[in-house]
Amino acid sequence: GPMTKNAFIPNFWKIYNMIWKAGLPFLKGNPRLAPTFDRRIPGARREAADLWIQAASAGEAFLAVAILRDLDPPAPLKVLATTTTDQGFDILEKGVTGLSPNLSVTLDRFPFDMPDAVEEALDQVTPRLMVMLETEIWPALFRGLKARECPIFILNARMSDRSHSRYRLTRRFWNAFAPDRVMAISPEDAAKYNRVYDDLAAETMPNIKFEYLGNDAANDPAMVNTLDHWLPRELDLTLLASFRRTEEEEILALIRELQDRRPQQLIALFPRHMHRVPKLVKKLKKADMAVHLKSAMTQPAQAGELVIWDEFGALRTAYARARAVFVGGSLKPLGGQNFMEALIQGAPTVIGPHWSDFKWVGEEILSNGLLHQATDTQTVADTLISFLDTPPDRTEIQARTQEYLAQKAGGTQAACQAILDSLFP
Repeated sequence: GPMTKNAFIPNFWKIYNMIWKAGLPFLKGNPRLAPTFDRRIPGARREAADLWIQAASAGEAFLAVAILRDLDPPAPLKVLATTTTDQGFDILEKGVTGLSPNLSVTLDRFPFDMPDAVEEALDQVTPRLMVMLETEIWPALFRGLKARECPIFILNARMSDRSHSRYRLTRRFWNAFAPDRVMAISPEDAAKYNRVYDDLAAETMPNIKFEYLGNDAANDPAMVNTLDHWLPRELDLTLLASFRRTEEEEILALIRELQDRRPQQLIALFPRHMHRVPKLVKKLKKADMAVHLKSAMTQPAQAGELVIWDEFGALRTAYARARAVFVGGSLKPLGGQNFMEALIQGAPTVIGPHWSDFKWVGEEILSNGLLHQATDTQTVADTLISFLDTPPDRTEIQARTQEYLAQKAGGTQAACQAILDSLFP
């Protein structure tokens, strides 16, 4: 029966707590945790709140900000918003402005999932609803919330294949404190949650990310002037953007092919990680390819040259004027990078076959011809050349991308509705 099934659990929590206790000195020694360490352990004073919303890091903090800016409760509501990282905290601090007069929001660090820390935090906060974002499942916290009959929602929920197989193996354990409502960003993600939890009926909602994807303007005048100077507008500009270390061999092959077939184009490389630039330059020189570093250029680029843009902050503006764009992270199974940024700027865009991290955008983006997907390096080259030969209509790409985003909107509203339905039934 259920009793024998969970007989090991009381001992488990004692051991789990002891493991955390033993780990505290090491965690305190971590320079990233040290400054806020005392907010994460027992002894941190916390105010009571009706709603506790947890945003693990930067990505989730943007979601929390979107929800809190939109949340308009019918009566005064106290919110505790927590995050695990400094970056997340900055985003919350800057973003949580212009709120409904009925909302009062306190920001804090998320406690360690140490039973002593979590139990104390719950006794102080006494939330009426706990909201987690994306994929956060903490055993001690969820157990404490269950014991207090506080509903647990996971909103904008997703689950990677790796997490899914881990949770599936231990699902008997997780079922003892299942979330009450899961609203996932795709039917696939909903199905994964349903396979982990026996009595869950996960729903779907539009991904909140669709709503702030469209806000990234590329018209910072200073950056436009910078690009106008170094990458003159009259040149045929091809961008190879956000590629990763393990794709560098393919990028070299791609450059060679592009230069052979269209020697007059200007090719600009925007690697995903700046620390790779010296190694990349070495590889290119070894392959007898002449390359210019933006940081070392003394005059504007010329037709037929190859430039590595080794400074941050120019990519969006570069998308707004490129004739052809490849977005990396996609030639090898690396999950892909944000191709939507390029489409929003009206750039003719091609990716490789791998884009699992952006599958939430929807396969329709391919079937409606907005985004081009190539099977390998050769077909990436063919597609980029075709963009140069018959330039697609940029304003049409831009308009259709905005329309696509508008159709996918509504995630923030769905999340707010779920929260209000729970707190003000």
